[in-house]
Amino acid sequence: MAYDIDMIKKVYAQMAERVEKAREVVGKPLTLSEKILYSHLWDVEAEKAYERGADYVNFSPDRIACQDATAQMALLQFMQAGKPKVEVPTTVHCDHLIQAKQGAAKDLKRANETSNEVFDFLGSVSNKYGIGFWKPGAGIIHQVVLENYAFPGGMMIGTDSHTVNAGGLGMVAVGVGGADAVDVMAGMPWELKFPKLIGVKLTGKLNGWTAAKDVILKVAGILTVKGGTGAIIEYFGEGARSMSCTGKGTICNMGAEVGATTSTFGYDDSMERFLRATDRNDVADAANEVREHLTGDDEVYANPEQYFDEVIEINLSELRPHLNGPFTPDLATPISEMQEKAKENDWPIKVDWGLIGSCTNSSYEDLTRAASIAQQALDKKLKPKSDFGINPGSEQIRFTAERDGLLQIFEDLDATVFTNACGPCIGQWDRSDRKGDEKNTIVHSFNRNFSKRADGNPNTHAFVGSPEMVAAIAISGRLDFDPTRDKLMNEDGEEVMLDEPKGIELPTNGFEVEDAGYVAPMEDGSGVDVKVAEDSERLELLTPFEPWDGENLLGAKLLIKAHGKCTTDHISMAGPWLRYRGHLDNISNNCLIGAVNAFNMKTNFVKSQLTGEYGGVPDTQREYKEKGIPTVVVGDHNYGEGSSREHAAMEPRHLGVKVVIVKSFARIHETNLKKQGMLGLTFANESDYDLIQEDDTFNFIDLEDFAEGKPLTVEVVHADGTKDVIKTNHTYNSNQIEWYKEGSALNLIKKLNA
Repeated sequence: MAYDIDMIKKVYAQMAERVEKAREVVGKPLTLSEKILYSHLWDVEAEKAYERGADYVNFSPDRIACQDATAQMALLQFMQAGKPKVEVPTTVHCDHLIQAKQGAAKDLKRANETSNEVFDFLGSVSNKYGIGFWKPGAGIIHQVVLENYAFPGGMMIGTDSHTVNAGGLGMVAVGVGGADAVDVMAGMPWELKFPKLIGVKLTGKLNGWTAAKDVILKVAGILTVKGGTGAIIEYFGEGARSMSCTGKGTICNMGAEVGATTSTFGYDDSMERFLRATDRNDVADAANEVREHLTGDDEVYANPEQYFDEVIEINLSELRPHLNGPFTPDLATPISEMQEKAKENDWPIKVDWGLIGSCTNSSYEDLTRAASIAQQALDKKLKPKSDFGINPGSEQIRFTAERDGLLQIFEDLDATVFTNACGPCIGQWDRSDRKGDEKNTIVHSFNRNFSKRADGNPNTHAFVGSPEMVAAIAISGRLDFDPTRDKLMNEDGEEVMLDEPKGIELPTNGFEVEDAGYVAPMEDGSGVDVKVAEDSERLELLTPFEPWDGENLLGAKLLIKAHGKCTTDHISMAGPWLRYRGHLDNISNNCLIGAVNAFNMKTNFVKSQLTGEYGGVPDTQREYKEKGIPTVVVGDHNYGEGSSREHAAMEPRHLGVKVVIVKSFARIHETNLKKQGMLGLTFANESDYDLIQEDDTFNFIDLEDFAEGKPLTVEVVHADGTKDVIKTNHTYNSNQIEWYKEGSALNLIKKLNA
């Protein structure tokens, strides 16, 4: 029986009428993405054809999901919204605050001891406001959502960039900042710029060592980390229909790595099989009744160039296994070319760790494919040359995999089975062989491989591959190992080859679990008391940001000019800093400490215009704040790519940064800045980035006339008294300008609910 089945049936009951109306308004056949978008309009019925990449549109999502690291700030904000209960089905999942170290049992016990204050807070807030709560150890948010909540044709948002994973079950599922989630929890519309559409036609069929993961690794190489920005990627074709539901989820999951708003697939037999296998026959039956509306129109897929803004075609029969990396998920290398490429770039060939799991590849099928390789190592007397770590995706998967003997295979290879949690993927890893300054290589089936992400070491070269490829490489101990052609020497001195992986799409004997880890909220939580200790270092009630005074911003100093890639990991690191995700002032001590200063190419080392001395970014900014001096951050392309964490916007705002000016923004981060009452601007001429000097002062001389579609003029005054006057663009609409005027979107919500 599905959760919220009445809500799902209501969506389906309205779908036919809304899709027909949208088709009439648009005047042509519809993609799946358009069907879902137009059937979830806040104003119910489509009245106009929206311009892709231009029109801001209000939507009505069906549900919300939050993970524990981002839920803290989201719920702290919701507590100020003046609502007794969430207006839309919402869940919280405790998967980020569990460090991988010794193994599942010990690690979970330690997490419950060290983070009990946070878990108790999240549990009590969930109980009070009608939110479903998934306990620590229950599983990784996106796998749990896929198994329990995702449904074809639905729309959801989540406070994690990999919410897009639910596209594997035919949803439009979008990662957002906590403030966006708070809007929807409070019964308000969710605003999104109507996405462009990228169609990916998949022909042929996966075979041999090639996995669904290789599809998105290939796409990432084509589109790069920003090529999908502002777009939905819709997969279709015979190749799409031939893949499993969880394989589709993997592809959608890593769509976040190309900047896509989300990715999705049309409803098909593999999705129906997955729904029924996860005890949701009622959803499958309901979906079958509106099946024609849960995929794109035939004309669209027959002539995709007429309906998508861009079309990519991939023949799965010809696709070969890839490894992407290091340091960026879009550096795609076919495994057959790795030997030459690694040598050219001086990448360490020896592999120290192979890590399987994360929200991207932790399904039952993923474990079976990797286990089929691990079993061969046992049978062929191959001793792995690398350490092994495994993170199952959910307690249901872990319990079933243990029942079916899959976990024992890994344990027989001395692998460590970690908790059903994110672990090393997000830097929650106490690495047993910490390397210091030594260059080293790890391979994993995760989604991101930014510098320092997994273990905090900038010299760790992380490569992304499929679970089976990670297993094979870990057994060989070599980055350049190609299992399709290379042999290995076993313990008897014999040369052997690994056979192709074999996977099981869904467990033959069905899924099984004793305690899935779900806690339902009270029907009436009004009597629940949510306490936050005044001396807590983990949690802090929020103080509203100050509204704009309506005047031009003058005399702002440069805090930092960031060089090159500046992700949300650089702006607000995870790892050990996750403990402060509910305490804005404490976590602000990591503000921009990973960003590279363009003037000295160092991190966390910027010049103070107050003293002329160099120091850490947060310390320097706190001095500006104490003196009441506004500041500006300058950045490069795709600023704020990666995680949806709104801390990367809230920390600068809290510390007194007023404006961020960049060449281009990642979608979620730009929205987060707007929500928190900051100015997010782009250079009208990208080359003006080069004009910015270390001792610059900024005057925003026409901010008083801040208006939709009107560029802002910035006077950049240099230390020698000379100045440059530059133009900056923005994407604020009239409603978002109101957020800025009020000091934040939350301030506006409170005002409306007062």
